[in-house]
Amino acid sequence: MRVKECGGSECRPVMGRIGVEELKRRHHPARKRADFRSVPHHENDRDDLTESRAEERPSAHARSGPTTDWRDIKWSDCHRRVRSLQSRIVKAWQEGRRRKASALQRMLTRSLSGKALAVRRVTENQGKRTPGVDGEAWSTPETKSKAVLSLRARGYKPRPLRRVYIPKSNGKMRPLGIPTMKDRAMQALHLLALEPIAECTADGNSYGFRPKRSAADAMVRCQQILARKPCSKWILEGDIKGCFDNISHDWLLAHVPMDRVILRKWLKAGFIEARTLWPTEAGTPQGGIISPTLANMTLDGLERELSKRFHWRSLVHLVRYADDFIITGKSKELLENEVKPLVANFLRERGLELSPEKTSIVHIDRGFDFLGWNVRKYDGKLLVHPSKKSVRSFWEQFRATLKEYAAHEQSVLIGWLNPLIRGWASYHRCANSGRCFRKMHHRIWLALWRWARSRHTNKNRPWIAKKYFHRFGYRAWVFAAPAQSKNGKRGWVRLLDLIDVHKRIHIKVRAEANPFDPEWEAYFELREQQQMRQVLESRLRKLWLQQKGRCPLCRQLITVETHWHLHHIVWKVHGGSDRLDNLALLHPNCHRQVHSRWSDVATHRILKRGSSQELEPCAG
Repeated sequence: MRVKECGGSECRPVMGRIGVEELKRRHHPARKRADFRSVPHHENDRDDLTESRAEERPSAHARSGPTTDWRDIKWSDCHRRVRSLQSRIVKAWQEGRRRKASALQRMLTRSLSGKALAVRRVTENQGKRTPGVDGEAWSTPETKSKAVLSLRARGYKPRPLRRVYIPKSNGKMRPLGIPTMKDRAMQALHLLALEPIAECTADGNSYGFRPKRSAADAMVRCQQILARKPCSKWILEGDIKGCFDNISHDWLLAHVPMDRVILRKWLKAGFIEARTLWPTEAGTPQGGIISPTLANMTLDGLERELSKRFHWRSLVHLVRYADDFIITGKSKELLENEVKPLVANFLRERGLELSPEKTSIVHIDRGFDFLGWNVRKYDGKLLVHPSKKSVRSFWEQFRATLKEYAAHEQSVLIGWLNPLIRGWASYHRCANSGRCFRKMHHRIWLALWRWARSRHTNKNRPWIAKKYFHRFGYRAWVFAAPAQSKNGKRGWVRLLDLIDVHKRIHIKVRAEANPFDPEWEAYFELREQQQMRQVLESRLRKLWLQQKGRCPLCRQLITVETHWHLHHIVWKVHGGSDRLDNLALLHPNCHRQVHSRWSDVATHRILKRGSSQELEPCAG
């Protein structure tokens, strides 16, 4: 029997070439070719995972399913293939070829590379140990490998959400739906195909839950439209009542460009509360990976409606972060009689409405709170500083941490307080926060002094000061404690000082920039370099520049969002040192992959000399 040439490897067996695909085509001629067992042509006919699966099949009639090893996945190839498809989706959508974009979306959701990245995302985020109603959590490489092979649209039925409640800032409880791991992975897989289109259709000044955008961009946009001359005097503070819980399902199914069968199953999955199944008639589940993107696509288009309706002389501008937004105008009557009804009609079509208790119109001289900042003009000068609500929330968390660790050692307390102080200071350092930081520095010092005195009621003040506060250089009264590092060296651990945090000017992302468009790739790489230069210390910055800002294992950018681990190429017990030529910056998951298995990828791309036996072994 002659085997038709299919462009595969010459060393593949004949049964591997005809395989199960050929038999299924004979008995099921109506079955689509883009099934799980066949890989689309965009992945060079067959990727490495498909090749290994085909070689593992002993015969055409084998009943056992394909297998793959999670540790052997080449993440650089997965990222390259998915990135290529996403770029093609953006190009097809910009050219108006909707059917082509839809075909590319289907190709991406059925590719092994997309499925592997989807499983990787849900098993690396903060909720990776939180199970759904089935109680499953993919924590081992074996379960992750099976999960990659289980993601398919045919026969897929999502499970109900597990309903939990988390406290809100106003004292109320926010409902949160936790999907199962498989449902999260399916959402992450379809998000890979939906997000490029969402970026093409998004409003230019929408900054919430979008890649490469942050709340700092929204704050800078507020400064741009309120500080220039002429500027808007009145601001409409808008908040949508129960945005995630009330979005119309009919509107989503009619306007979201994705597989409507899958989307309908997610929306109608229901939730379980008190061991009772409740149906969902509206809204997207808070807690799903794809829910923020669906909410963004629901609200996109408001800025275009405002620009069509009002002339630029009306000074009407929109700045939106998720469901919180502000709209500026030259008069209160304009916002009250024209802008607010337009926004209400826009939301009504989507099953939403404005929250009466959070929606108001204020003057710029009175100021308003937005995303944790207070924006106000003082004698004609615009200033942005942390809001009273943000300062109160930070202080309550600080006091609660101080009370919880009252009986612990000083070094343990510092270890818990530093992330809290660093996170709050990093968020507000792009605003005019110097005066607020100085006040909080004094309040923190007084709280620490009371904490130290409460531990030694029978000691005098000089003894307490000498034990807990020390001098470093020109600065005295530094809250510090002696500690021992992992390599056995003695040193000091110091509390982060707010007065050492200086203002950092944030450059706003361009409104039309699309991270999935190849034309903007150089622009976003330059922004990442600027951010990493500010975050990394001088030694790690040099190492990051030597690696050209990329992880040597997966060849993807190391950014503030992805985080990083410092890896010793040669184990220190085997003579390795802390010199730069023995260090490598890796993504956290890539670091775990190197430790779990000494693959050729790790040896080839990380080792500069020596063998894989010199790699640092896995802890434990």
